[in-house]
Amino acid sequence: MAGKFKDKDMQVVIGWVLRAGVFLSMTVVILGGVIYLYRHGQTIANYNEFKGIPNFVSSFKGIIDGILNFRGRAIIQAGIILLIATPVIRVIFSAIGFILEKDHLYTGITFIVLLIIFISALSGHAG
Repeated sequence: MAGKFKDKDMQVVIGWVLRAGVFLSMTVVILGGVIYLYRHGQTIANYNEFKGIPNFVSSFKGIIDGILNFRGRAIIQAGIILLIATPVIRVIFSAIGFILEKDHLYTGITFIVLLIIFISALSGHAG
């Protein structure tokens, strides 16, 4: 592509990032659901006590270990994390687009948004 980077080009890239992120997360969740139903589909649920989420899906290391061991719930959890990460990746691609367009104001605003997202994620506090 010769010439200046166009805003329309960035919108197309961002659109593909969003579609790919949603499609990938949906595929991962479906795969995890199939594995979970294959392994636990005949189990009768006991609704007399609430067990919550298992330990192996409550931490990043546990999710990775669960994926490596083909645990359905861990794979589903990874798909949900991918779905949550998709808009964050979109903001990162927006920042790249603004840098390429040399739009300093929107680049700064986008980096402030990213900083807020990361501080919220690390602190555990929302909004």
